[in-house]
Amino acid sequence: MALVVQKYGGTSVGTIDKIRNVAKRVARTHDDGNDVVVIVSAMSGETNKLVAMANEMCEFPSEREYDVLVSTGEQVTIALLSMCLQAMGYKAKSYLGHQIPILTDSASSKARIKEIGQDNIRQDLNGGSIVVVAGFQGIDAEGNITTMGRGGSDTSAVAVAAALKADVCEIYTDVDGVYTTDPRIVENAKKIEKITYDEMLEMASLGAKVLQIRSVEFAKKYGVLVHVRSSFNDNPGTLVLKEDTDMETVLVSGVTYSKDEAKISVLQIPDKPGVAASIFTPLSDANITVDVIIQNVSTKGLNDLTFTVPRADFKKALKIVEEHAEKVNAGGVTSDGKVAKVSIVGVGMRSHSGIASKMFNALASEGINIQMITTSEIKVSCVIDDKYAELAVRVLHDAFELGTQEED
Repeated sequence: MALVVQKYGGTSVGTIDKIRNVAKRVARTHDDGNDVVVIVSAMSGETNKLVAMANEMCEFPSEREYDVLVSTGEQVTIALLSMCLQAMGYKAKSYLGHQIPILTDSASSKARIKEIGQDNIRQDLNGGSIVVVAGFQGIDAEGNITTMGRGGSDTSAVAVAAALKADVCEIYTDVDGVYTTDPRIVENAKKIEKITYDEMLEMASLGAKVLQIRSVEFAKKYGVLVHVRSSFNDNPGTLVLKEDTDMETVLVSGVTYSKDEAKISVLQIPDKPGVAASIFTPLSDANITVDVIIQNVSTKGLNDLTFTVPRADFKKALKIVEEHAEKVNAGGVTSDGKVAKVSIVGVGMRSHSGIASKMFNALASEGINIQMITTSEIKVSCVIDDKYAELAVRVLHDAFELGTQEED
């Protein structure tokens, strides 16, 4: 008997019929002799509706009340799925995050998991029940409902799998694995059979929507075997696991992109210690993630500082930056809310040279201007105008020959 944690995203539970299909898959896993814990998201589109209502009510909703509102979507799906399983003759019990409990810090809408209770889940599993848990949500030390950001159900699932020492965490979604790039953009994108934690971590952080970045961090830290699969077929998916020597032979594993980017530049900053910190610390205090950073050093004692933030945080970040730029006597602030980031990822980059130049030449051949560049041991990312994002993905996918090979 194995302990299997399964997670189903919004598209997988988007209608009553789809929830019934999920129930059948869960039941089949249980019938195979496994203990099963299921984590579900809100029904497709439901969280967007809740967010829209919050934004209609006021421009900057209370973060606490925002979490109270958007956490309600998962309550519907856990109840419906449990009802369906019970109607099929199975013992099933649903839990909200605070009932487990899933303890988090107090960073509203971006909470991080600190601890997961096991007693309630193990008691129900020992009694033969299928346990159904609301993803995306938890509770802080003060008893406030918290949420983990968009895609947080992935994090819930992997964290629960890690806490319970599950044999596998199956992430079910509307695609049947991790692809070399978005198949909606590149028709010959190829499904990857297995990918390392580090590669998946980079791809998730760079815009790949299959897994949320914090879920991969949990998987790597605790050695959770993750299997990304489709909830609409029984095809084998993509295994996310520790690196082995075979994986290093692949030069580039995938091309990712993100159009959820915005760029802010602080101009003519005095070149002295502590100035950059005075800009970035308030952003950190506001839980705004800063990504690509470039500083141009001037000979006149003044620097230009340019960085990217998530587009969802753009207005909030710009307001903070403008306020603090004035305090350090900066020459001004400019911004661009319409940039994209395109990246290549692969553990094979560690042992191969010329990857970056090949990427730059491929983009240049299509007249795509590179605004910013950032690299790591296994990735190269370029910030470009967002209108070129999809073209850039196709160009790079072809340049590194990542597509499926047509048979003769």
